[in-house]
Amino acid sequence: MRWVTYSGADGPRTGILLDDRVHGLAAGTTLLDLLTRGELDEAGDAARRDPAEVRALADVRLLSPLPRPPSVRDSLGFLDHLRGCYKALGRPGDLHEAWYQTPAYYFANVGSIVGPYDDVPVPPGCALFDFELEVAAVIGRGGRDLHPDTAAEHIAGYTMFNDWSARDIQMRDMAQGIGMGKSKDGASTLGPALDTDPDLGTELSASLNGEVLASGTLSQLDWSFGEMVAYASRGCDLVPGDVVCSGTVPGGCLLEHVDTPVVAEARWLRPGDVVSLRGFGGETRQTVVAGAPLVPLRSGF
Repeated sequence: MRWVTYSGADGPRTGILLDDRVHGLAAGTTLLDLLTRGELDEAGDAARRDPAEVRALADVRLLSPLPRPPSVRDSLGFLDHLRGCYKALGRPGDLHEAWYQTPAYYFANVGSIVGPYDDVPVPPGCALFDFELEVAAVIGRGGRDLHPDTAAEHIAGYTMFNDWSARDIQMRDMAQGIGMGKSKDGASTLGPALDTDPDLGTELSASLNGEVLASGTLSQLDWSFGEMVAYASRGCDLVPGDVVCSGTVPGGCLLEHVDTPVVAEARWLRPGDVVSLRGFGGETRQTVVAGAPLVPLRSGF
């Protein structure tokens, strides 16, 4: 089943996709409510049999399935992505042993989730703007200290995730040494649909202005979703609606395609560029637009 949140006449609505039509539930029902109450299957059957409304997909605008999830953890499950970034920056490809011990993640900004067709502004002060091709797993059944062998059973479904990144600001975040910060605050895309019965072999791809730049599958993961979810639950509660992301599919960002010694001279996103991710739940399509001007601190930054 493919769950969506879409723009209705009376505000956001929740429903399921059946071919090229949306079968909507009653106004006021959210996907997060259904996940929290454990009613996703029951509500899906009701939407199929007796929907509150039926709309042509072409007549609605799909929003993020979860406009504001409780939390978003973005893991680094594909170690070849990290090796590719190191190579682009002229660093040795050998990874510190810590990367093989646990699946690292950072917390993304749940207040900056955008929909699969929303415009994305360049963050203030950013000259090296980038996209990232990722998959998001949405927790359906909460838990704590889950076992890696069974943690994936707590996943309700999968959708696409674009971890928009301000690379020049990220370099300062990393130099400060306390993790990802302002470089990841601007926008994160979830959507277009939450697929609760996915083919885990689905091909994933990223395109820029219609040109495919990268493709791959979850078979390339160094850390499975079961391991990533189990690690995320270690010593803390995961709740329905929490999101755990895969990290970037190898080659699935502009940073990995840098081919010049001067990183700033490489190809980065600029207003007018169109970025599309294809995979679980369908395809996103977003246009990069100019952002707000930088208001500097007293340091000048």
